[in-house]
Amino acid sequence: MKKMLVIALMSWLSSGLFAQGQKNPATLQKNDLKPAFELKNAVDSANYANAVSFAANLKKQLGDDVRPELLMAALRSAMSGEATMMTPDAATAYANTYGINRNKAEGRKYLEMNKKRPGVTTTPSGLQYEILKKGAGTVFPVATSRVEVHYHGTLLDGTIFDSSVQRGQTATFGLNQVIKGWTEGVQYMKEGDKFKFTIPSELAYGERGAPGGKIKAGATLIFEVELIKIAQQ
Repeated sequence: MKKMLVIALMSWLSSGLFAQGQKNPATLQKNDLKPAFELKNAVDSANYANAVSFAANLKKQLGDDVRPELLMAALRSAMSGEATMMTPDAATAYANTYGINRNKAEGRKYLEMNKKRPGVTTTPSGLQYEILKKGAGTVFPVATSRVEVHYHGTLLDGTIFDSSVQRGQTATFGLNQVIKGWTEGVQYMKEGDKFKFTIPSELAYGERGAPGGKIKAGATLIFEVELIKIAQQ
């Protein structure tokens, strides 16, 4: 499967837009988008489908940092058995580190802009919160409290990764059983309050990310949290 994917990627890179002299997508005509080959059978279609999926993921990971010429050079060397500038293990390690550092940098940039917004408070730990609604409660929970909440979690680009609101069911848990940003942030709330938290990666899932792949390593997270009830103080 990996070999098929690599071949498909090489086909994608050597055809389509890259084979057309890096034309500006805004100036492309219909004839410019005509593929240089046909999908004649299921194997052809599988190759093409894998390449499109791979390219979309790569674009999502690297954005404008994608360098097609380097991809082609590395693929040709690896597929032909020539020596590469990185071993597979070293390449994997570097790619992971690059992704983490990129996510952290995006988070720092967002946090720096967000803290300038009216109503946003930044705590000594780096957690940022904004009061969306004040409730009638009079007691703050502590780090060992059990709380009932409604929450909505997104990535910086707005992608929803978890939401009790969407499920239509509140969640109850101990504040010492969740990420650091939650443990700290909810202690600023009283029953009925609704806050927006912007949580830097070191107070979220750090460099390991979250199971399931929805939250990447180094990601800054945004939560809207409503404290329904302090179930146990």
